[in-house]
Amino acid sequence: MDKLKQGIEQMQNHNYEEAAKLFTEAIDENPKEPVGYINFGNLLTHMNDHERAARFFHRAIELDDTAATAYYGLGNVYYEQEKYTKAQEQFIQAIQQGLDEADVHFMLGMTFIHQEYVKLALPYLLRASELAPEDVDVQFQYGLCLAQNGQIDQAEHVMNHVLQLEEQHSDAHYNLGVVALHQENAQKALEHFSKALEINPEHMLAAHAKGQVEQALNE
Repeated sequence: MDKLKQGIEQMQNHNYEEAAKLFTEAIDENPKEPVGYINFGNLLTHMNDHERAARFFHRAIELDDTAATAYYGLGNVYYEQEKYTKAQEQFIQAIQQGLDEADVHFMLGMTFIHQEYVKLALPYLLRASELAPEDVDVQFQYGLCLAQNGQIDQAEHVMNHVLQLEEQHSDAHYNLGVVALHQENAQKALEHFSKALEINPEHMLAAHAKGQVEQALNE
């Protein structure tokens, strides 16, 4: 197990060659142990070697078809290749095998978002948001999905939470501006669009929306 731990440390420090050497040794010493293959698969995913990564995850699943993290790893490979339906199947398998972490629920939710099934994404992004209340990306995507599902008040609440986590989140301000427009509060919308542009002057959506609100207010 020590070589696997050392390999993971080397991988976290971006020493990929050293990590590969340690994982290879771990696999040679315990060829029937799926964890070595899973770690090597994760390393190859980091290095964008998706085809080889998939082979290692498949090998891990052959050795142990209940290895939840192998399904999760394989799901990530397919997700990176934009094969969202295939990724989805793997993430569902990982959850069915007992993986109940924010990442897997978030990734599963995002596969549905990419396929424009916003209703199907919602329960998974909700679960991810419960498991990772401090994760800005998770909270933002959950808030966005609420808005896309017409749950405007809840979306507002979540976007405000995003701003508590990261004050300078231009997209959260933009979306709060859109929420304010839904609530027919043009002045508040303008403040959020202006704030989004202050944080990110390149924010095209905020610039466009701000121009439209200003035009409407001047008429």
